[in-house]
Amino acid sequence: MTHESSHNATKRDLVRTIAERAGLPQAQVKNIVQITFDSLIDTLLSERRIELRGFGVFEIRRRAARVGRNPRTGKPVPVQARCAVAFKPGKQMEARVATLAAESRESTGR
Repeated sequence: MTHESSHNATKRDLVRTIAERAGLPQAQVKNIVQITFDSLIDTLLSERRIELRGFGVFEIRRRAARVGRNPRTGKPVPVQARCAVAFKPGKQMEARVATLAAESRESTGR
């Protein structure tokens, strides 16, 4: 899973990469990845916040009801209150993404 890929990474790509790096069968890694995702969701629902140091913080936030606009007609449309998952990247992730942005600027000459 390198940043040079031309498609969006999928869970399958993640499993394949982990299996190759760890030297484990993909079926075993797929099971572990699914258990990890399920555990993250369960913890998020019960605790409303998960902090993964160096990676980031997932948090459930309540979005207030508001009046939106239909993009086709421009008419006001009521939007109900809802809960949404927000993600704030950690320092390590932000630093690595900043490196990627710098590499991109250098390759385009900007």
